[in-house]
Amino acid sequence: MTDVLLGIETSCDETSAAVLVGEGDRPELASLVILSQDVHRIFGGVVPELASRAHLRTLDAVVQRALVEAGLPLSAVEAIAVTAGPGLVGSLLVGVCYAKALAAAGGRRLVGVHHLEGHVFAPTLEDPDLKPPFVALVVSGGHTLLLDVPEWGRYAVLGETRDDAAGEAFDKVATLLGLEFPGGPHIERLAKEGNDRFGFPRPMQHDGFDFSFSGLKTAVLHTVRESPPRSERDTADLAASFQAAVIDVLVHKTVAAMEATGRSTVVAGGGVACNTALRQAMVAALRGRARLAVAQPRLNADNAAMIARAGWFRLARGEGSDLYLEADPMLAWPGLHKTDGGGQDGPGDGRESPSRRPGFAGPSPGPSGPPTSTRS
Repeated sequence: MTDVLLGIETSCDETSAAVLVGEGDRPELASLVILSQDVHRIFGGVVPELASRAHLRTLDAVVQRALVEAGLPLSAVEAIAVTAGPGLVGSLLVGVCYAKALAAAGGRRLVGVHHLEGHVFAPTLEDPDLKPPFVALVVSGGHTLLLDVPEWGRYAVLGETRDDAAGEAFDKVATLLGLEFPGGPHIERLAKEGNDRFGFPRPMQHDGFDFSFSGLKTAVLHTVRESPPRSERDTADLAASFQAAVIDVLVHKTVAAMEATGRSTVVAGGGVACNTALRQAMVAALRGRARLAVAQPRLNADNAAMIARAGWFRLARGEGSDLYLEADPMLAWPGLHKTDGGGQDGPGDGRESPSRRPGFAGPSPGPSGPPTSTRS
């Protein structure tokens, strides 16, 4: 296995690079640099064109900083892992093109990584002994998934959101309350000062493993319109009531999935997993029943370290990508299957075979990739 791997993440509005070093299946994080794009706060959401242009301006400097912090020159890098999807296509293109250029120029191995697989691997950067089988809750601004993970590289979907992701609901409710983007941290801060006095619904809490947060968001909207908050306490209570409803649903379904699959470990990943109240509620619900593995907030938010770790796993299995690797905003997740809701594999939905897409290979084609072109 490679000794030095560079990870690159540009799927949305975080420009990030990381360096992993080591051998075998226990690499160590040598450096991690994350540059957040504050410009989107003005617009209350991520503007794709601005995000991609910001990546173009800053990615090279971020990579160079990661190498400096790792104490390594670019020549020491033997392989590159880059987020190939899902995400904003313009943002993804910046990272993928940059990674392919570095791979081609230096004869390095290349692997495209599914962003969500990175979130599942994130806790292993701090807990290298973490291994399947486990249940994973991936909860972020764009995705909410419950997975059964019998082994690395195999992921069975137990449940997913039918509409808004949990993080998206946090952002939209924050806008309703007049808070800045991104909304999650602001709602969490306000919720500490408020009480759950509005009793918002817990959508689909006892209905299978799928999620739905659009109705909850609408309930907050109607409450704000009918009785606009007249004080900071009202706003804090609205934030606390909304957050409590989301957490109750996430925790209840995760515990139910753990019980249905018989797993004794639960992994939580994604930006919403940074929420302290969610982590505390999950710990309390699992106490004496299962172990909770969740990374520190810096590794749960979008970052290149998790991409590097997932890429390390893929390269160790002899997989890789060639120089035809594409940025794909709807990228299929390798090894992902639908289930019957009880942890058993059911018919695939097509997302489990990204190797059919150009640029994704089974065994790595090596550093040379496809035949080079004489065109500039």
